[in-house]
Amino acid sequence: MEQKKKILSVAGPTASGKTALAISLARRLDGEVISNDSMQIYTGMSIGTAAPTESEMENIPHHMIAAVPPTTDFSCADFAEMTAPIVEDILARDRLPVFCGGTGLYLDAVLYGDGLSDSTKNPAVRACFEAVAREQGADALHGLLAAVDPESAAAIHPNNVRRVIRALEIYETTGIPKSQFDGLSPTADAKYDCVRIVLSFQSRQLLYERIDKRVAEMMQAGLLEEVTGLYEAGLLREDAPAFQAIGYKEFLPYFAGECTLEQTVDEICRNTRRYAKRQITWFKRYTEAIVVSVDAHGQMRPTEQLAEEVCKKLHNQHFFGNG
Repeated sequence: MEQKKKILSVAGPTASGKTALAISLARRLDGEVISNDSMQIYTGMSIGTAAPTESEMENIPHHMIAAVPPTTDFSCADFAEMTAPIVEDILARDRLPVFCGGTGLYLDAVLYGDGLSDSTKNPAVRACFEAVAREQGADALHGLLAAVDPESAAAIHPNNVRRVIRALEIYETTGIPKSQFDGLSPTADAKYDCVRIVLSFQSRQLLYERIDKRVAEMMQAGLLEEVTGLYEAGLLREDAPAFQAIGYKEFLPYFAGECTLEQTVDEICRNTRRYAKRQITWFKRYTEAIVVSVDAHGQMRPTEQLAEEVCKKLHNQHFFGNG
């Protein structure tokens, strides 16, 4: 049997140093970085999504950053389709694709494709719910989801009809709420031999401090101006993709005069910490991953030290063998 081509993934909670480590590994291993961050994909949102700057990229090629306009409703399937030729091109040049990002489902879509969700597709069921949306409205459709999957309903805005229908379709065809289905391991065979590097913190407090510091740095870098531009262009509507990103929707009460800028920043920090906790839970499912502690004795470890540790573990796993 032909050996699968190898790819690498650097994952972990926000503000854990994923980008710096992915760039260091790409430099050491003759690789190119592919972002699997669901918000870095959009143009005009570089500050709030912590997309790497040109200088931070250190001349390492990066892909899937600022690739589509913020008006585009971009799904996991869209990401897999758009990324496939990029991965194959990198591999054809005997270089290593290094995925980097906190959106685990995006990488899973690349690895498993439709095998992740074939069992949940039912056009007849989908058409039924589309009819409910047309005839009774988005709120009525969302109410159906809330009755069977309150967790997904809380995470999906009623105006995002496509996502509401998708969640209902999963429940109707599998009997499992989408919030639980997303946690299941895919049954399909992975397309590539992917080694996952998951970054973890020994000190949760240090992670939270880094999140607060990052938000402060974003504000200094011009986050308010970036969000104002999206707001004035009408791209912070509740049904727009940009509205889903932490660091953007929190400004709406500020623009409405309902809170101060300081309160807005505090809310961004709180929501980011909650998001980091969800990411940590998500990445625990990858039991075969190489887990690397990014901190020691209350301090962040140097990126190059982490890269050296990862390379040694990759060597021990024979990642650099033939094939």
